[in-house]
Amino acid sequence: MMNRPSEELGCARILLVDDKQELLTSLYHLVTLYGYEADQALGGEQAMQALADNVYDVVLLDLIMPGISGHDILDYAVREKLKCKIIVVSGDSSFSGVKHALHCGAFDFVKKPYEAAELIATMETALRQVKLERQASEMEEQLKESEELHRFIVNSSPDLVYMLDRNGCFTFINDRIQGMLGFSREELLGRHFSELIEEEDLEAMNNLFNERRTGGRAVRNVEIRLKSNCRDHRGGLVRPQSVWSELTAMGIYADNNERTRENFVGTYGTARDISQRKQAEEMINFQAYHDLLTHLPNRALLKDRLSLAITHARRNKRKLAAMFLDLDRFKLVNDTLGHSMGDRLLKAVANRLQSCLRKGDTLSRFGGDEFTLLLPEVRTRDDVVVIAEKILDRLSEPFVIDGHELFVGASIGISMYPEAGESGEALIQNADIAMYHVKGRGKNGYQFFSEEMNHQFSSRLNLERELRNGLIQGEFEVYYQPQVSLEDGGITGVEALVRWRHGRRGMVEPREFLPLAEETGLIMQIDEFVQQQAFHDVAAWRRAGLGDICLSVNLTATQIEQDGFVERFVSALRVAGLDARHVKLEITENTLMQDMEVIIPKLKEIRRLGARIAIDDFGTGYSSLSYLQQFPINTLKIDRSFVGDIRAEDGGASIVDAIVAMARGLKLDLVAEGVENRTQLKYLRDHGCEEVQGFIFSPAVPAADLVALLKENTFNQLLDGKPVAALSA
Repeated sequence: MMNRPSEELGCARILLVDDKQELLTSLYHLVTLYGYEADQALGGEQAMQALADNVYDVVLLDLIMPGISGHDILDYAVREKLKCKIIVVSGDSSFSGVKHALHCGAFDFVKKPYEAAELIATMETALRQVKLERQASEMEEQLKESEELHRFIVNSSPDLVYMLDRNGCFTFINDRIQGMLGFSREELLGRHFSELIEEEDLEAMNNLFNERRTGGRAVRNVEIRLKSNCRDHRGGLVRPQSVWSELTAMGIYADNNERTRENFVGTYGTARDISQRKQAEEMINFQAYHDLLTHLPNRALLKDRLSLAITHARRNKRKLAAMFLDLDRFKLVNDTLGHSMGDRLLKAVANRLQSCLRKGDTLSRFGGDEFTLLLPEVRTRDDVVVIAEKILDRLSEPFVIDGHELFVGASIGISMYPEAGESGEALIQNADIAMYHVKGRGKNGYQFFSEEMNHQFSSRLNLERELRNGLIQGEFEVYYQPQVSLEDGGITGVEALVRWRHGRRGMVEPREFLPLAEETGLIMQIDEFVQQQAFHDVAAWRRAGLGDICLSVNLTATQIEQDGFVERFVSALRVAGLDARHVKLEITENTLMQDMEVIIPKLKEIRRLGARIAIDDFGTGYSSLSYLQQFPINTLKIDRSFVGDIRAEDGGASIVDAIVAMARGLKLDLVAEGVENRTQLKYLRDHGCEEVQGFIFSPAVPAADLVALLKENTFNQLLDGKPVAALSA
């Protein structure tokens, strides 16, 4: 059933403008569905022609169009003084776009995609405004014939209308004074205009009224603050307030042809309440220079203040410092408890950081969980150290939000002017570099920038760029190290390990690029590449009858924490044709402990599918027996550093003994890595270790070499103490 417009709006002339036919048609159907007639203009050129040929009440205008844009249409409407109300319907909701549209005369702004009811309501509001303005215009012509009607329109005006005598005292003021400033007409008649003017604006107002201009030279659109008598109802107290007003003033003379001091009678003018517009302007200005979440200065404002501080420091031969703060453990809170909790934590951190500032310091949110701090007027590094330590101390205290006790620290990089740079950009960049050095050595501390860091940072950037290119260009390979049964010397499994064959540098050691890959998040791409390739290789070897091989692959917290990790992992197995029962996932203690609430449920789900879970590098982390019982693990993997402690002279290693006993008590399988000699091999075999891997059998080798080992598939000669010719090659 078609909606019908009210009788007062039924004859409206409406123009619809959009450069996309489907959107224009959709808008037309919506408007006609509500009973309105409308013309359509496909693009700015047709719209310009339609506005030139016809008179419209309302225009629904798309802003972003090729050729003649919506901004051009707005400029044309202003230039030609068109009376229509233009409603911008656009997907560009940026502050700059909205501000420009409203500044150019747009009546209102509706963001795409729009709600039909909202759009129609906005359009009908504009139509009513057009009708009211048309009626006001017609009424104005009629009221010119009658003084009584003239007084009516003055008192009904949305603007304050006033008259002053030659001494500046009110002789007339319309009824708008009550609603606008809270005074009655009787209170102000006979009183001087200065009683309504804020002291800061008084001098300007005296000059304005003393000019006594008339006609086109009259003072117009002066923005001033008028005192308000509005009452605060909470306590019944009168609280002075200010109302931003746009004022006009025109001198009145007994004889307009003789504008002399003697002929001056007084002043006539109007005042319009522009408080909402000023608030909007202040909000736009605030949002342009402040972070909307924490209300701290943003990058733009920090840049301005830093530039000014550097100018003062250079002129006065003083020092200043810039701090770059990155929160530690914030990502864990954000990913575990959600972004809403993360936002509340950021606001709490911002409040706590502000409590550490001196007068004149500037704290800025740089983005995400990064903050910058400008410290002007510092004498020595010791002054900066005091503030850095105060920040670390304050952040060490827990944050309690909705019953959650949250802990965050901060890695702080510091650059001093002029040693670490003479521009704001250089100081921030070098403080950022220093902050990464804190991250690299364990987080939660501070570090001053030095030139040596710059060189290291450049090297790091180069390596990161080459790492990304290597992933794109397929420079990474999967190597396999056999895992050998100590019962019969047969190969029971392989561990898949990544190797980087750099196009120019040759083979790059994993210890050179894996830490950077973890830091930059590229480790997830590397992990998935290794796993997919290894799944295909092992599945192929099993089909070829090369043995009942179990594949061990490494997992990082970055990969496990990703949404959809389990689904992607299972899909990769299915594509390769490998059963989950033939896969063992190796994860370090530190990774398990880092985010147990997220990681443990996912590992349990994978274990239910048949995969086995091993704790890699066991003994180097900080898990306890109570935690071990909670983890869904099948295997402990003894770290190579403990295996290396096994010596012929003492016959054993106490830590290995403890791990073996722990595995037996928890009924877990035991694998030792890094086995390099027969002494270690014999000790592990005698103490009940089931599987080992290490150079004594084979280093990690390419897939083709591993196939050769699988075909022979025995190291029992080595277990018996006899040399194996194949290993010497």
